[in-house]
Amino acid sequence: MAIIEYKGFGGLRLSADVLGDENDPAVLLLPEPGQGREVWRAAAEALVLSGRRVVNVEPRASEMEAGDIAAHVEDLRAILAQMGSRPVVATARRGGLVATQALAPDGAHLAAGLILVDMPVSDEAVAAAPRLALPTLVVRGGFSPAECTAASDAFTAALPIGESADIEDRDLAFAVDRNEALLGQLLEFLERRQPREAMEFKAGSDPRTLRDAMGCFATGITIVTALDASGAPAGLTANSFTSVSLDPPLLLVCIANTSGTAPILRDAVHFGVNVLQIGQQPASNRFASKGEDRFANLPWAPGQTGVPLLGGSLVSFECQRESLHEAGDHFILVGRVVRAQFEPHRDPLLYFRGKYRRLHFA
Repeated sequence: MAIIEYKGFGGLRLSADVLGDENDPAVLLLPEPGQGREVWRAAAEALVLSGRRVVNVEPRASEMEAGDIAAHVEDLRAILAQMGSRPVVATARRGGLVATQALAPDGAHLAAGLILVDMPVSDEAVAAAPRLALPTLVVRGGFSPAECTAASDAFTAALPIGESADIEDRDLAFAVDRNEALLGQLLEFLERRQPREAMEFKAGSDPRTLRDAMGCFATGITIVTALDASGAPAGLTANSFTSVSLDPPLLLVCIANTSGTAPILRDAVHFGVNVLQIGQQPASNRFASKGEDRFANLPWAPGQTGVPLLGGSLVSFECQRESLHEAGDHFILVGRVVRAQFEPHRDPLLYFRGKYRRLHFA
């Protein structure tokens, strides 16, 4: 077992036990606020024996009062964003209220599934249920006798991909049987919703599964730059980049239509592609985020076409727009290379399965 730290809301450090092989499907165990991660340790060990990688998180110390749920919600979202793969999130009691609020907006992009044990259903939870677009198991009677209420039935019925399981007292001969029954429900759900064999994407199914499949192709990372109509520099991080032709010299980048820089790149006559080296990870993060001056305190200079080129890059290409093609939620920008500068003794910054990777060979 290893102990790691995640950065939570407001920069708070949150400890977590990590058990199992990193290549196995991941399960994130979230105790309810006010409890420690020891409440899930027995289940964590059993899940590891079943072939799962388990992350057992210690919540922030504060109790979850009426106005304090936001911090716990943001903690969970921050942890999921820092994980290299989408786990199934399993939580109990009031932790379920945290998880439903955290995963309602875009849960399918953060988690592969959700398990809610003995959650006290609130009006907010019922309102969030229709937006929980990921496989969800509602277990009643997991830690204490099941309480079936109209609110819990309404919550389960409103789930887009929901199911429920009740652990009945009459089926339990001894107190320890409840834990075994709960573990059985968890494993049965995981085997169906997070199988250990290869994942599969089919047209019309979960788009995040396709994104994860695409993420198995290791790529370099680039920052694409141009000047806006006022002559100010603009840019974004992109890893959908490739050479197209040597004669004529063509390359392409794929730009999301939703990017704030997309309109500038659509209109640009010239643009730059800066291939990043391992020391430029902070620049990659900056150009992938919103709400800050991306070029502030960053060395750059105009190229011969005027486009901003980042100092210290592995390669910088200056391009004249050759063509633009619409492609679903992206557009393909093809450029004719008019100038390239490169430093072959730098090591590339890579991206694979949702994480930065480094390859040292210089």
